[in-house]
Parts: sequence; C-alpha cells; structure tokens
Amino acid sequence: MTLSKHFSRAILGMSAAAVAVSATMAIAASPAQTAITTRQANFKKMGGAMKVLKDQLASGTIDKAAAVAAAKTLAATGRAQGPLFPSGSGASAGIKTDALPAVWSNRAAFDGAMKAYIAQADKLVAAAGTGNAAAIGAQFKAVGGTCGACHKQFRADD
Repeated sequence: MTLSKHFSRAILGMSAAAVAVSATMAIAASPAQTAITTRQANFKKMGGAMKVLKDQLASGTIDKAAAVAAAKTLAATGRAQGPLFPSGSGASAGIKTDALPAVWSNRAAFDGAMKAYIAQADKLVAAAGTGNAAAIGAQFKAVGGTCGACHKQFRADD
C-alpha cells in the first residue's frame, strides 16, 4: 500500500473519530446544560433586539418594520425563557450561569417577573406598530424597567 493510501486512511479514521466524539458530546449534553445554553442564547437575542430599538430611538429615526421585528423578538423570546429555568439548571448543576438561586427558591416571584416582562414586551409590539418614536421610547423604558427589576433579584452581576 502506498504512503498516500495510508495517509488517506489515517485522515478518514481521524475524521470518523471526530464525528463520533462530537455526536457523543451532543448526546451527553445534560438537560441542565441545554436549558442554560438556550436561555443564554435567547438573552443575547433579546439584547440584540433592545439594541435595535435603542439605536433607532437615539438616532430619532424609526424604521417601523425593524422596530416591530425587534419588539416581536423580545415578546416571543420572553415567552420562551420561563421554561428554560427548570429545577436543577442553576449553578448547582456545575455549569456557569448568572441565574441566582432565588430563581428556584422564590419561583412565584420569578414567574411574576417574567409575566410582567411579557406584558410590557407585548405593549412594545403595539407601540412599535404605530411607528411613533415617543410611544416606542416610553414603552422601551417600561420593558427595560422589567428587565432591570428581574436582574436585580434573580441575576448575578458580571
């Protein structure tokens, strides 16, 4: 057998091993890891949507379609977040998370904070639909207030 065939087989074998390890790692991800990873990605998505609105408000120019899309992202993603805090998906899972133990020890308050956020985000969708900068700005502040209130109780500072 030629050297190139040995080399090709070695590369093929290493590639197969890498695929197998990746697949095993994906399968091995715990429910806590999946929840934490997903909620962190969602929070980044929410931050991006807030930035779109903040930038439009700062510039004084509202792109109604982009504002509505950002507001809808905030509302939809907010609805998805609550279930992503199942029992056992805090720091005790051994995975880095900024979620404080109060999320689970005071679940009723956490769920209430999530509901308050969703209600304000829904109002932001309506305000964005008007294209009115003053209405969007006022509701943007209300949404930000619910974010801050939740962070104060349930999120560790970076």
